[in-house]
Amino acid sequence: MTATQEKGVAGTMGETRTITLIQAVTEAIAEEMERDSRVVLFGEDVGARGGVFMATAGLQAQFGKERVFDTPLSEASIVGAAVGMAVRGLRPIAEIQFADYMGPGFDQILSQAAKIRYRSGGQFTAPMVIRTPSGGGVKGGHHHSQSPEAYYTHTPGVKVVMPSTPHDAKGLLKAAIRGEDPVIYFEPKRLYRAAKGEVPSHDYVVRLGEAAVRREGTDLSLIGYGGVMPDLEKAADALAAEGISVEVIDLRSLVPWDKDAVLQSVEKTGRAVLVSEAPRIGNFMGEVAYTIQEQAFDMLSAPVIQVAGFDTPYPYVQDKIYLPGPNRIVNACVRALNY
Repeated sequence: MTATQEKGVAGTMGETRTITLIQAVTEAIAEEMERDSRVVLFGEDVGARGGVFMATAGLQAQFGKERVFDTPLSEASIVGAAVGMAVRGLRPIAEIQFADYMGPGFDQILSQAAKIRYRSGGQFTAPMVIRTPSGGGVKGGHHHSQSPEAYYTHTPGVKVVMPSTPHDAKGLLKAAIRGEDPVIYFEPKRLYRAAKGEVPSHDYVVRLGEAAVRREGTDLSLIGYGGVMPDLEKAADALAAEGISVEVIDLRSLVPWDKDAVLQSVEKTGRAVLVSEAPRIGNFMGEVAYTIQEQAFDMLSAPVIQVAGFDTPYPYVQDKIYLPGPNRIVNACVRALNY
């Protein structure tokens, strides 16, 4: 394979192999635990069972019970322990079984992990990663399908990441583990085994805060992250069949997010459709929309349009209605193009 250089990736692709997104997560953790003895992994059922989705399968056998261990069913304790370990020099990876369950640990994230560097005047830091499966698409209902990323993007002091490909899942997780700040690492569960892709065989990282242009276009910018990215690609394919050139951007990282990439794309195309599966009110994409209208207003040929989930508890059996599928995305693009 020809070596390629992608924005945000340290090194070249070189020799690659095809794996799933969940395999990429497992590999990233294993390689970082092998590289750095300070890395520890813990959470509900992550040990012998390997986690509810098997993302940590085999890691306890490989690294022992002192570095990979189960915890009580207490998210506040899991996050609090991670903060304490990080402050004392370890590199903890804490798994919250579902993003929906992060609520009990929210104060530890908001008041401790996010603020420790500032409240201590830089004497202490909390280099830790909270991993959690997020989003819908698996008919998990309102306690196993939420997309709560906006709560954490509104929390200064933490970084927020959500990959959509195996390549990015591995590279972003490695970068998060090696970083000096707390990172909330959302894993789109519907892509765990559905997303397959090329991953370098050598060590690499994907820098946080840099978007990926999945396809170039000139008529409209289609911007998303996480589990919706395959739907963006399908929508772009459908529009391409009608002669419409769509640029597809995967944010990958929400805090920090790549304003330059978004603005450069919108200044070129003049139209932007923003897609996520979180509820519409308070959606992180509202920040992206505001930035576009503030800094690229004169370049716009149409209003910025957002396609999102609905402002309701997540339905058990109506995933396809709730989630922004290709049809809803295409309809929004047509509105922008016909404005």
